Amino acid sequence: MACGQGFSVDAPVHCPVLVKRLFVNTLVRILVAVAAFLCLGFGVPVHADPTPLFVLNSLEASVSVIDPVTWTEKQRIPTGKEPHHLYMTPDEKSLIIANALGDSLLFVDPRTAQVQRTVRGILDPYQLRFSPDMKWFVTAGNRLNHLDIYHWNGSDLTLAKRIATSKTPSHVWIDSTSTRLYASMQDSDELVMVDLATQTLKWRSKTGSLPADVFGTPDDRFILVGLTGGTGVEVYDVTGDAPRLVKTIPTGEGAHAFRGVGDKRHVFVSNRVANTISKIDYQTMAVVASYPAPGGPDCMDVSPDGRTIYVASRWAQYLTVIDTTTGKTVRRVKVGRSPHGVWTLDHAPRQ
Repeated sequence: MACGQGFSVDAPVHCPVLVKRLFVNTLVRILVAVAAFLCLGFGVPVHADPTPLFVLNSLEASVSVIDPVTWTEKQRIPTGKEPHHLYMTPDEKSLIIANALGDSLLFVDPRTAQVQRTVRGILDPYQLRFSPDMKWFVTAGNRLNHLDIYHWNGSDLTLAKRIATSKTPSHVWIDSTSTRLYASMQDSDELVMVDLATQTLKWRSKTGSLPADVFGTPDDRFILVGLTGGTGVEVYDVTGDAPRLVKTIPTGEGAHAFRGVGDKRHVFVSNRVANTISKIDYQTMAVVASYPAPGGPDCMDVSPDGRTIYVASRWAQYLTVIDTTTGKTVRRVKVGRSPHGVWTLDHAPRQ
C-alpha cells in the first residue's frame, strides 16, 4: 500500500511516517487517559473553573458573584430580608447567608454559586459561626439581644439554648477546641464567654466603645476585640477564670473586622472610619503594616499566598482588591449597596 491511499490493519505497512503517527496518537490517548484517571482518583477536577468571590450586599438583599479572572459580576443572588453576614462552613461545602429580618439562612454552593436550600425559623441571625468540629452552630441576635446555640447533625439545626444577653450582641468567635464561645455586646460595651458544653454564660467583661469583631489566636490564649467606637484593638488574656486586658493596640479609627493572614502569626483588621487596614503581629501585639482602603473597609478575605486582600468597601459599593506587597489598590469591582462581607473558596487559612 502506498502512503496516502488509506490504511488497513491487514495490509502490509510500507510507510514509516504513518506508523510513527499511529504510535504517537496512541501514546497521546494513553497519557490523556492516565492523567484523567489520576485527576479523578485524587479528587482534582480536569477542567475546573476558578472559584468565584461572593460579596454580600446588605441594603439590596443580594450576593454579588464575582469572576476572579475577568473581575466582573457574573450574577446576583437574591437573599432574605436584611442580610448582614455570610460564613463558610468548616467543611467548605456551603456558604451561609444570615438574613436578620428574614429569620432565615440561605445555603449556597461556594463552587457553583447555586442555591442549595433555605432554612427558616432562625430568629434574628445577625452574625453566625460554626464550631471547628461542626457540632455547634451559633447566631447572634443583634436586634433581639440573644445568642442562639444550635446542635448540628450534618444536615439539620436544632436549638439547644437561647441565652439572653446585654445590648446588641454583635460578633462571635469559637475557640479551636469547640468549647468556648466569645461574643461582643456592641451597645453595652462588653465581651462575654459561654461554655458550649453546658450552654452557660461564664463571664462578662467591660470593653471599650462599640466592640465589634472578635478574633482568637491559634493557641486560644488571647482574644482580640475591634473597637468601632474607638481607635484600636483590645487584647484579652483568657487563660484564667476571668479575662484580663493586657494591651490596646492603636490601629485607626473605627476598628471593625478581622481576617487572619494565614501564617498563624498575623491578622488584618479593617479600620472603617480611618479607611485603612492594619496588619497586627499577634506574637508582639503590634501593628507591622498599614494599607490605604478607601470607602469604609469592612469584612475581608485573603488570597492563598496572603499577598492580596479582598475587602468590602461598605460606603462605596465596591469590592476592593489590595496588593499587600505594594500597599496599593489594584482593582475595584462595582457591587450592590452596603457590601458587608467577602468569602471565597480560594483563600488563605483563617488564622
